[in-house]
Amino acid sequence: MKILVCISHVPDTTSKINFTDGDTKFDTNGVQFVINPNDEFGLTRAMWFKEKQGASVDVVNVGGPETEPTLRKALAIGADSAIRVNAEATDGFAVAKQLAKVVNDGGYDLVIAGRESIDYNGAMVPGMLAAMVNANFVTNCISLEVEGSDATAVREIDGGKETVKTALPLVIGGQKGLVEESDLRIPNMRGIMMARKKPLNVVEPTDVTAETKAVRFEKPAPKGAVKLVDADNLDALVTLLHTEAKVI
Repeated sequence: MKILVCISHVPDTTSKINFTDGDTKFDTNGVQFVINPNDEFGLTRAMWFKEKQGASVDVVNVGGPETEPTLRKALAIGADSAIRVNAEATDGFAVAKQLAKVVNDGGYDLVIAGRESIDYNGAMVPGMLAAMVNANFVTNCISLEVEGSDATAVREIDGGKETVKTALPLVIGGQKGLVEESDLRIPNMRGIMMARKKPLNVVEPTDVTAETKAVRFEKPAPKGAVKLVDADNLDALVTLLHTEAKVI
């Protein structure tokens, strides 16, 4: 089985976020970037298929040279090779088109992507990719087993879970539950040294016109000041809840 894991290069959730150029561009200064958490769950599951079933695992990213350390981390975790499509990832449709070419050229049986990235939260790319490569698709995937050319997946739905059976080729949008957080792998020194020798191929993008663009970014409104009310002053508390908080 030949597996491709899609890797997004996203800011660490602890990073302080700022914007430049009149709030039209994300300021990357001082920001630590990591593997998108949903993608990391998928990569860990792919490692299981590699170790238990002898699958080969490639990772792919659409982005500039600054994303290569993230790909190298994926190689250190255990992926066999990496592909970087040399294009800026600003539009979900354009990213899906770039990934579709990689999938078609590589002849992959299983494509594992995160259900969404934690920066744009678009949740568009896996579904569009599946349509472009004419593959089956399961999103919100929290469990995946593959035997031969058949796959059994469990996905979250409103109010519960759904088990589906399908066939390869398959694209999934994975999330926590595909593996548990305790199963995630930290690269060891041997993995880091081996990653330096593994291939990281840079391919030029196919000609795609982006369908959307970010016009402006805006931070959430700051939290308001906290008012403390003496525990014995219930009348004041009721008045504030009625007149200011407007919850009663």
